Amino acid sequence: MTLPYPALWLSGAAALLPTALYAKGPDLMLAKSYHQDVEVSSYLISEKYDGMRAYWTGSKLVSRSGHKIAAPAWFIAALPAMPLDGELWLGRGQFQALMSIVRDAEPDEEQWRQVRYMVFDLPMSLNPFHVRQREITQLLTDLNQPHLQAVPQHKVEDAKQLQALFRQHQLQGAEGLILKRYDSPYLSGRSPLMLKMKAYQDAEAVVVAHLPGKGKYQGLLGALLVKDASGREFKLGSGLSDQLRHHPPAIGSVVTYRYNGFTDSGLPRFARFDRSFSVL
Repeated sequence: MTLPYPALWLSGAAALLPTALYAKGPDLMLAKSYHQDVEVSSYLISEKYDGMRAYWTGSKLVSRSGHKIAAPAWFIAALPAMPLDGELWLGRGQFQALMSIVRDAEPDEEQWRQVRYMVFDLPMSLNPFHVRQREITQLLTDLNQPHLQAVPQHKVEDAKQLQALFRQHQLQGAEGLILKRYDSPYLSGRSPLMLKMKAYQDAEAVVVAHLPGKGKYQGLLGALLVKDASGREFKLGSGLSDQLRHHPPAIGSVVTYRYNGFTDSGLPRFARFDRSFSVL
């Protein structure tokens, strides 16, 4: 098993490494896409939040890219001296509003009162996932802080029940579902033990160029030229807000895009911009 950070357990607490070692970001457990061959009764299922992944190192809150998140002192004061994995969340459909809050170097105390840290894993625990969930619930119950919440988990017996749960969440405005094997350890990287179920496919790519706009977008960003993990380059022009056309994600930053299958040439079909992680 690969843990997100090398650590030694001392009297039940993780001996955390120096800050400099977090420069490239934590090695998080990431989801692969759901497929119909999955035996869903072996998974615990939660909502896929449209928030920002946040890793508590035991001493500071960092983004997926390893940058420190400027949360107010009261927000992190009650967090334990052990790593947590979770999502900063403002509510369904509130991703852009959340990012405007967390990107500020000087945190707005009142705006941060709306933000919740939805905790879904204990990276340094060697117990299987269903046990880690009980540990999270007990830990956050003891801390008794309204902005620190354990992510609810569900069980289904078959694919029919899973589809019903998915439709229910869709109607409520959720982004999708996360399925994680009940007996899974915490593994870094993308794992078949953790799956995402969404109404569309998504993936990540790196921005390699800003392409100029034409017509009404003259003088603004027309499209992002991006490169995916396989080295394929393609444009993302759809899905860009006016704000992003004025202030595009930096070259070298990571963005998420949505798509619907692939073309005959292997490129994502109907690729459109979803969100950027360049602000942190």
